[in-house]
Amino acid sequence: MTEGKYPFSSKVVQRSISLAVSAALLMTPLPALAADSIAASSTAKPAKDANANTAQNDSAYLHKGSPLSVGEHRLLSHKDLVADWDDIDPIYTPDKAIEAVKTALPEQDFEELFPYRLGSAEWHKVAKGKEYYKEDQADYFSYDNLIKAVADVSNLKIKISTRKGTTEQEIHRLDKEARVETLVMRSAKFNAKENLNKEIETVIVDCGTFLKEGFKRDRKRELAAFLANLSHETGGGWATAPGGPLRWGLFWNENIAGRTGQNMSTFVDPASRYEYPGARGKRYYGRGPIMLSWNFNYGLFSSIIYGDKSVLLKHPEIVAQDGKIGYMTAILFWMTPQAPKPSAHDVMVGRWKPNEAEKAKGLKAGFGASIMVLNGLEANLGETEGSPVQRRAGHYREITARMDVDITGEKVDTLGMEPF
Repeated sequence: MTEGKYPFSSKVVQRSISLAVSAALLMTPLPALAADSIAASSTAKPAKDANANTAQNDSAYLHKGSPLSVGEHRLLSHKDLVADWDDIDPIYTPDKAIEAVKTALPEQDFEELFPYRLGSAEWHKVAKGKEYYKEDQADYFSYDNLIKAVADVSNLKIKISTRKGTTEQEIHRLDKEARVETLVMRSAKFNAKENLNKEIETVIVDCGTFLKEGFKRDRKRELAAFLANLSHETGGGWATAPGGPLRWGLFWNENIAGRTGQNMSTFVDPASRYEYPGARGKRYYGRGPIMLSWNFNYGLFSSIIYGDKSVLLKHPEIVAQDGKIGYMTAILFWMTPQAPKPSAHDVMVGRWKPNEAEKAKGLKAGFGASIMVLNGLEANLGETEGSPVQRRAGHYREITARMDVDITGEKVDTLGMEPF
């Protein structure tokens, strides 16, 4: 992964607290950024967006953005790949990604850790007759869906280009196998005259590095941290739950208030209505492992996954229906830094080293820091009764124990930490 100073803008993706669901409400959206392989065509020529080539048309401007229009594709030569994308590393391929998951956590261990996951046999037993029960509910969080998501994500690179000193961005995705680059987002003022002489700082995220950087121990810790945080976000357990509260991770995949109509908001942001118009009768409440929310997130995800923003805007329910897509949103959020925060991936594999300001805030590498990346509102919390950190850390301890990974001395809570 190429590190940069201005990662994914919080204006594109918004994040708020996720509450434990045992009390019946999953109230909050998580941001995300997701992707899949697309059958992209280098000959596609969508209509040009208004300021697409402003920078290219005036040689006086020093820092030109992409020559592509939003939604347009470009087939790359090897020279282009090296110059624009730091080439393609053969280590980070789908087959290697599948091997990484199976090595870190075999299927039988996954099954035993999450017996009540949404759509499993045990889930059907306890959910039958309840308001939320669906007789045809498939195994949404299955091991197979996790494997497929990791494999598909590994075929992607994401490039985030930011005008220095601003939040104006362009976002590209690269299908590594097809060698096709697509511009999926350009903020409204990226090529405004006042910005054209501002430097462009770039972050390139190779999504194939998920579970494949650092020592074997670190790779296992990363998967454990990833699943532990998702288990908390989607958990349905309670103190006296059968098997204990940790058996009930991955139980939900929808914001219950949104699904039941307790909250009838469409979650369409007026500021992004033109770029990502909501479809008639559709609502963009939280869905999936990270509760993907708001029209602009559904539109951006759709652009990256399908090369077409309208797919998830017209059919947001896909995120809750397709477990592979759901896992992909979570993995890609996990992999992508958001200024001033590093990515959770970098925190867990040792790529991130706290600077002096971060050290002063008590931030140090480990599972506790991954919590701070995902939800800074859980700062300065120990593993005490009722603390959300207690459940996150509990899942982490249990999963790493199953992996036979010693985490002695690792800071797994956020006590003494302040937000990034």
